[in-house]
Amino acid sequence: MPYTMQTEGADDLLTMLQQLGEKAPGIAAKALYDGAGKMADEIEKQAGAVHTAPFHYAVFMQREVSPEELAAIKGKVGIAKFQRDGVNANTSVGYANSGYTTVAGKLKQIPKIANAINSGTSFMKKQPFFRKAVTTGTKTASEAMTKKIEAEFDALTK
Repeated sequence: MPYTMQTEGADDLLTMLQQLGEKAPGIAAKALYDGAGKMADEIEKQAGAVHTAPFHYAVFMQREVSPEELAAIKGKVGIAKFQRDGVNANTSVGYANSGYTTVAGKLKQIPKIANAINSGTSFMKKQPFFRKAVTTGTKTASEAMTKKIEAEFDALTK
């Protein structure tokens, strides 16, 4: 004995699923931007925790970061333009195109200063603020991305 089944709303469901498929890359990009923003905030927060001491030339010893060097990297974290390959969207957060500043009367690259603080040099003590930011900010960024995706999908499905 054959059975028949009748459904209502299948066309609406199909339309909704097609919309989700078409808008998914845009939603993912919005989520990535929110996550990158949270990561940039965390980098700024960790950079603020760097220990400083007045600038002096170090001879046969390592010195702390000077307040001028710390001020040079504060507020300079940027989010790179998204790179898309059709399916994926990628970006980076950091100091790559931050420019130049003057420290102790010399023009220096801001990314170079940030790297020297983070990794240390022969004359400057290492203070890995960037690694700490990545470690502590990854969870926050992931949660922000998840919230954004869920909110966008909820808005589409209603």
